[in-house]
Amino acid sequence: MGRLRTRMAGALLLALAVTATGCAGSGGAGQGAGQDTPEGTAKAAANAVAADRLEPLADPAEPRLPVTVRSSDGTEVTVEAADRIVPLSGSLSEIVFTLGLGDRVVARDITATFAQAEDLPIVTRNHDVSAESVLSLKPDLVIAETTTGPEEAIGQIRDAGVPVLVIDPAKDLGDVGPRIQAVADALGVPAAGKELTKRSEDRIAAVRKGIPKSAAGSEQPRVAFLYLRGSASVYLIGGKDSGATSLLEAAGAIDAGAESGLEKDFTAITTEALAQAAPDAILVMTKGLESVGGIDGMVKIPGVAQTPAGMERRVVSIEDGVLLNYGPRTDQVLKSIVEQLYKDDKDSKDGGDSQ
Repeated sequence: MGRLRTRMAGALLLALAVTATGCAGSGGAGQGAGQDTPEGTAKAAANAVAADRLEPLADPAEPRLPVTVRSSDGTEVTVEAADRIVPLSGSLSEIVFTLGLGDRVVARDITATFAQAEDLPIVTRNHDVSAESVLSLKPDLVIAETTTGPEEAIGQIRDAGVPVLVIDPAKDLGDVGPRIQAVADALGVPAAGKELTKRSEDRIAAVRKGIPKSAAGSEQPRVAFLYLRGSASVYLIGGKDSGATSLLEAAGAIDAGAESGLEKDFTAITTEALAQAAPDAILVMTKGLESVGGIDGMVKIPGVAQTPAGMERRVVSIEDGVLLNYGPRTDQVLKSIVEQLYKDDKDSKDGGDSQ
């Protein structure tokens, strides 16, 4: 299952990279729609997350090095300097920058889309690492994930004498703190890691406290995570290993794909699969929704229009580069999901209060 997930993730992220490049500078979901329409609502909430600026810790610590840490691939890594850091994924870049060490990062992956990283050279495109490009920047530390590859490129970087720290990929909310701390420990700022972990977890807890009371028992909304890339004809529904289940459950919802029995991370969308999932709402990445022509195009995918979500045009849209990062901005992601998912509840409450 692990290898299957890695291969699927690589294929999906490659499609994302192609689409993200083609969609750069384009508007959000339902572009041109008014804010009172479903398209406008999804666009506004997604853009709130995707202001795409990080909030670094106010007083960044100076790294205390050298340190020796254990890498997820079983090796011990000694970090003697952290002046030229190359994180090989967007989520790892986000952690380094939010720890307050962004001025030490010298390159980025294409999925590091936040504003502070936009001027950095791209040395990887998801799982397509260029060892030559990385080494040309003379890094003193490379941070990768277990899914980063190809293996030959990572080996080439290590053979050149560069320390490579490998971190387990993010899968759910429980990974937020450990990933932050693993990066902080390797950078010689363990106290900053504890501070950022507490800040992140406190903010997530605060969002969860604000979830409407209606999100309980049989009234929990069923949400299907759809991975859409119209330009590549990729239309998938997430199952229990998609990475979205933890977020949806934290938002007081049910992952409709996982609950309907989809065991894999992603499965091709069929009318039968959607009917079995019967989602009340659909979670999508913003550029994925754009790629199929917004909500109008999405409901033309076979089976979508027949679901409760399709009939109500109830869509939750989150920016691609942050949805499944499980890092310092996950509270913003969760807040946006909650706001979009329970918008009707809030409108009803506001309306009732005004009468």
